[in-house]
Amino acid sequence: MNVHRILLLCLSAVCFAVSAAGQQKILRAGNGDEPQDLDPQVISGSVEHRLACALFEGLVNNSPDDLGVIPGVAERWDVSDDGLVYTFHLRADAKWSNGEPVTANDFVRSYARMLSPKLATEYAYMLFLLKGATDYYTGKTGNFSTVGARAPDERTLVLTLERPAPFFLSALTHYAWFPVPLSVIEKFGPVDAKGSRWTRPGNLVGNGPFVLTEWKQNQIISTRRSPTYWDRETVKLDGIDFYPVTQSDNEERMYRAGQLDITYDFPPQKIPSYKRSPDSHLRIDPYCGVYFYRFNTKRKPFDDVRVRRAFALAINRERLVKYVTLADEKPAYTIVPPDVAGYTPAPDAALKANIAEARRLLAEAGYPNGKGFPKTELLYNTLEKHRIIAEALQQMWRKNLGVEIGLYNQEWKVYLDSQKTMNFQVQRAGWIADYVDPHVFFDLWRTGGGNNNTNWGNAEYDRMLDAALEAKTQEERYAIYQRMEKMLLRDLPIMPIYFYTYARIISPRVKNFRTTFLDNYPWKYVDLEVK
Repeated sequence: MNVHRILLLCLSAVCFAVSAAGQQKILRAGNGDEPQDLDPQVISGSVEHRLACALFEGLVNNSPDDLGVIPGVAERWDVSDDGLVYTFHLRADAKWSNGEPVTANDFVRSYARMLSPKLATEYAYMLFLLKGATDYYTGKTGNFSTVGARAPDERTLVLTLERPAPFFLSALTHYAWFPVPLSVIEKFGPVDAKGSRWTRPGNLVGNGPFVLTEWKQNQIISTRRSPTYWDRETVKLDGIDFYPVTQSDNEERMYRAGQLDITYDFPPQKIPSYKRSPDSHLRIDPYCGVYFYRFNTKRKPFDDVRVRRAFALAINRERLVKYVTLADEKPAYTIVPPDVAGYTPAPDAALKANIAEARRLLAEAGYPNGKGFPKTELLYNTLEKHRIIAEALQQMWRKNLGVEIGLYNQEWKVYLDSQKTMNFQVQRAGWIADYVDPHVFFDLWRTGGGNNNTNWGNAEYDRMLDAALEAKTQEERYAIYQRMEKMLLRDLPIMPIYFYTYARIISPRVKNFRTTFLDNYPWKYVDLEVK
């Protein structure tokens, strides 16, 4: 019997003892959908994000009090005067859930895997901040020692950047930078292969505050407090059960039946009545993200920018957020949400709803009043809110442009595959900031970027993206971003619709929890009142 299974048995014994003494603190959380995986290096959505942050931990953590950065696996760090070299000193008691120490070399090997072209992970580009990472990923060199990640000893990790990045420490809170246990992964096949069984219960080894104990597909993912986590005394909960409920109506019913403590989503049509009730437990908070539709710019009819612009100008965003989404969202006429580290779009950058111009553009593209417009379908992932938004926009395009758009939905994992293979014409999408800096809303549109998925690219845009990090001042950097935003709104590979808020129900039994701007409140601080 391996060490990890022994630890899981010990954990079960501890849980039984706690249960015998009193009710366990098991948080029951809605999680939106079945995750594509639990491997932090191959996932890409908010559904998986919540799970990754329970099971793994990076060099640094998010502060529970604000959007600051606090120590994680690294107990401290030093930064060179030129802002290029970060030296992290790892804590001696950081351990994997199988009892093995987390070492600096675990991070180096993890980053080599993350940058493997064979793994082809969507978030590989986040590591392009490291010196030489882009050349390694694109095959210009096969020698990983040229990448700015090295381990002089077991507890020292040195990361060298290609150019200064003032947001680098904040970026490290993202799961793309988490370590993975390569010695475990290689037992289940090639380390650069996706979907191996290393993430199954009994196999998965993490270094976070919780360990995986059960995964019943489309039913439940259970985690329990890790006995090896370095900060286990801080962890308040005995475990978290995540429920992949795709229908917000079902989640709301589960909450009222006492089966959930926190919902992932909330049915928009019920928001007005819940708002009127002072004890409804509905919370609506700011959320740093943009809801948009993504165009496949190489498939007709959206290979023509006039068609893309016509669609973007023909919708009434104010009406959508006022009468359809209902959660105090703000209409989006630009790419970056308000209040992101002091950034504001250029005054002349914003889209403006203009039905007459939309009709003119569509006619100019060869489809007057929608005549001759080819069969077109909109893809969205299965979630009630996405359906009602798609139906509202479908109706607006029918009324304002005379075009008929078909709608079809896919389950999360199938939807992600369609996105990656570009098997769509127009697709529902959203982007939640990985860290609070405008750079995160521009970095993903780099030509060929893992999360671009539009077939759009522009060499000048790529050049400006690099130039922004060479800027001497924040004012200079933000001015470059303003020019890039105007370029995106000119070419419209995506169509911004609204800026997110987060609406969900949170039981008063849940203590020490709040929705942060990135919805990344650390699980280890959450508590639960039990009877």
